[in-house]
Amino acid sequence: MEKSNFVDQIRIFCKSGHGGAGSKHFMRTKFNGMAGPDGGDGGRGAHIILRGNKNLWTLLHLRYYKNVLAEDGEGGSGNNCTGRFGKDIIIDVPLGTIARDDASGEKEGEILEDGQEIIWIKGGRGGLGNSHFATPTNQAPEHAQPGEAGAEGWKVLELKVLADVGLVGFPNAGKSTLLSVITAAKPKIADYAFTTLTPQLGMVEYRDGKSFCIADLPGIIEGAAEGKGLGHRFLRHIERNPVLLFLIPADSKDHKEEFNILVNELEKYNPELLHKQFVIAISKSDMLDKDLREAIAAELPAHIPHLFISSILQEGLQELKDLLWKTLN
Repeated sequence: MEKSNFVDQIRIFCKSGHGGAGSKHFMRTKFNGMAGPDGGDGGRGAHIILRGNKNLWTLLHLRYYKNVLAEDGEGGSGNNCTGRFGKDIIIDVPLGTIARDDASGEKEGEILEDGQEIIWIKGGRGGLGNSHFATPTNQAPEHAQPGEAGAEGWKVLELKVLADVGLVGFPNAGKSTLLSVITAAKPKIADYAFTTLTPQLGMVEYRDGKSFCIADLPGIIEGAAEGKGLGHRFLRHIERNPVLLFLIPADSKDHKEEFNILVNELEKYNPELLHKQFVIAISKSDMLDKDLREAIAAELPAHIPHLFISSILQEGLQELKDLLWKTLN
């Protein structure tokens, strides 16, 4: 099902490995029973590492991965042998993933590139063996360091969709229909609110083999910034899109007011969203004549480019692609 297959937030318990203890060992040879300290260092505890994977689009593979427990390092041994390091745990995540501490909400890392690795939770350092503590006045130290404890706690992985263009509009504005026409994506389409419950991504083929990525995001409603409807879950994904395409249906009661409500919700959630590039498209425009189009155009902000499209009749779609490409570049 659509709702269960797209997972954009996961809460997991993480524990990195403890460092191994240093060794308290003394060398004994055939001719010297007291050849001095030769205790080796303990091995480092295992790290927990995040790695970007461009082939992943969701955190679904981590849904039942509730406890991440890394391996401890081994203790040191005689003959200055260092203990084995714990085996690091690598967690593959989609691009656009943010790691946070659950208790404080503090951002601890961000994955934006394929193959990018960050040490999310460091393992404890291994303790030093007693050979490090020999001095001219204490040539047989009886102590070595214990290994450092690893870190543990509840953590959150949060996905923000990476796309060039984000579709913004009220439910039933025609976002899913537009996406299905200009890309190969097959979103669920029906005549009721909140058909789209999760972001849908599609690649738009442009001229000369060029392309860009567009995301159909769940419909926004008035009060979304306060968490109404799909609220923050929807608005989180908009932060990644450099261009926002506002889709307003031709049969809207007040096109200017609908646009203002959408912009107001974005501003309340994050004022920085207003610095993005905006484009307005009036959907379902096949029901409009020339006079109605001119009346609607007069209502819209003069400084924001706009056009009229019909996804069903595929009118104005090439002009829309041209405008979006020009805005992106």
